Amino acid sequence: MAASLRVLTMNVLGPANPDWRRRSALTGETLRRLDADVVALQEVPVAGGTVEELLGSGYTVTPFSRAADDGVGGVLATRAPHRVVEEVDQRRTERARDFAWCATLVVEVDTAVGRTLVAHHKPSWQFDYEAEREQQALAAARTLERLAGTADHVVVLGDCDATPDAASMQFWRGRRSLDGTSVCYQDAWETLHPGDPGLTFDARNPLVRAGEVATAVGRRIDWVLVRAGVHGPTLQVTACARVLDEPVGGVWASDHCGVVADLALPDHPPGSWASSTGWLTT
Repeated sequence: MAASLRVLTMNVLGPANPDWRRRSALTGETLRRLDADVVALQEVPVAGGTVEELLGSGYTVTPFSRAADDGVGGVLATRAPHRVVEEVDQRRTERARDFAWCATLVVEVDTAVGRTLVAHHKPSWQFDYEAEREQQALAAARTLERLAGTADHVVVLGDCDATPDAASMQFWRGRRSLDGTSVCYQDAWETLHPGDPGLTFDARNPLVRAGEVATAVGRRIDWVLVRAGVHGPTLQVTACARVLDEPVGGVWASDHCGVVADLALPDHPPGSWASSTGWLTT
């Protein structure tokens, strides 16, 4: 069996929002059961042990260097010890400065699939800030390109607050350039669910309908991305699913659902021809 890496991202809708006790209990139970190797959490209290309660023991946890006034922010947790490589301050314009923990946190971790750079990317959330999200994606991608030579793989996780047709997400996936720069990252969801909208912020969810953006349509805004070289992604997506996209016992865990993906070393590495002689038929 090929070596694999399980990664997960989820916005947990922190304790300032309704029904935190039941929601956090459900979230924690689910996260511990999934037992991901790498976890990116958003809108979570970054101090006081909440992350450790949600994930269980055995993780190395690094929060973003800034949090909101109520202590809520983003964290990146890994089963194997990680080294913080860089944090990009993504408050790139004057109007983006009102979001304290707008950042991209990059860590390096030795995993079963090799040395891996993991970026937890959290750009601006405001609906009309796509110009900022473009700049933020560009800054994050340029940072990762500069650092990529130290790693076998690069994975980007996060609540990107942008849909597949947004310029920032087209850029990440190699479908457009920005300011003379182009990259290509494989979208884990699209790889295994082509044509499925895969909504992660869904108007069916009563927490969405009761929240601050109740008039919004459902969107896919939570992402797992795998960096590609010239011949394609270095890791194969073998599984990808939404997490807590339905109520459990009448409880919706968050206004977002999470995304979990299993990534494996491919049997047929990019840039090589298959070595088996039996794959061609006449």
